[in-house]
Parts: sequence; structure tokens; C-alpha cells
Amino acid sequence: MSANGRGDPVVSPTADREVGISRYVDAPPDLVFRAFTEVRHLSRWWGPEGFTTTTRSFEFREGGVWDFVMHGPDGTDYREWIQWREIVPGRRIGLLHGEFADDPDAFESTLEFVTEGGGTRIDFTTVFSTREHRDRAVDEYHAVEGGRQTLDHLATYVGELAADAGGRAGS
Repeated sequence: MSANGRGDPVVSPTADREVGISRYVDAPPDLVFRAFTEVRHLSRWWGPEGFTTTTRSFEFREGGVWDFVMHGPDGTDYREWIQWREIVPGRRIGLLHGEFADDPDAFESTLEFVTEGGGTRIDFTTVFSTREHRDRAVDEYHAVEGGRQTLDHLATYVGELAADAGGRAGS
């Protein structure tokens, strides 16, 4: 049954402003969630191919902020700022992402951590303020490709944690 109960396909009212990426990670949701919520893990995998991350401050709580710099492979630094808006441990994170507090081009993202088999499916949905803003992020900044690469890095990193001998994973 569709969400509207009439069998009609349901389209999100923000569909023309969204980018959605999903990725299966072969590790339980609690471990994947920790990789997102502990700065010592984030700095090990966050970012597209060739990028590294330097955290300036990090406070994981609703209303808290992650202030960081992404270093591009060409040497360019990109100031980034994330405010954690919603945290449901092990299941969901809502965030606002821009270059700085009050950035007029900031966008909202939601991460869902869904148990799937023995692992976790991450559904990462971003909603931009306008369709043009979304199109620019996709076309000029390669948001979809960069998001996929970032989640690939997460999967690799968490896989290494899960395989860590002696049950030290994520400790």
C-alpha cells in the first residue's frame, strides 16, 4: 500500500531539490553509527577520494557543531560546518551542512541506519533550498559521486574495524 492509502505513487514534496544515496555496509548499525558520531573515526574516512579532514571542533549532540576543513587533492582547503539537528542513536542523524554558521547555502541531510541482513544500509538524503542549488551541487561539485565515494570510504573503514582482532572494533 502506498503512503497515501489510494495506491497512488507518492512523491516527496521536495523531490526536485533532493539528492539520495544508499550504501550497504557489512557491519552492524551500532558500529556504523559510532563511525559517524566519534570524531576519532570521522577523520579517518570522511570525504571523497583524495580528500583529508582536519577537525577544528566537534560536539556530537543535538545543536552541537562539527567545524572542520576538508583538504582537496589539489591542495585547496574547504571550510565545512555541520550542526547536528536530530540524533536517534543507532538509527538516524539529521544535520545542517554549510561552510559556516548561518551559511545561506546550507543544506539539510538525513542519514538513516537500517539493519539489513547482517549489516547496515545507509540511506543518505540531502535537501537543498532550491532545485538550482541542487543542480549546481550535482553538476559543479559532483555531490552524488562525492557522496558515494565518502560512503565507500566509510564501508572500508568500518569493515576494518569489524575485522579488528580481539573485539577491539570501535572501542
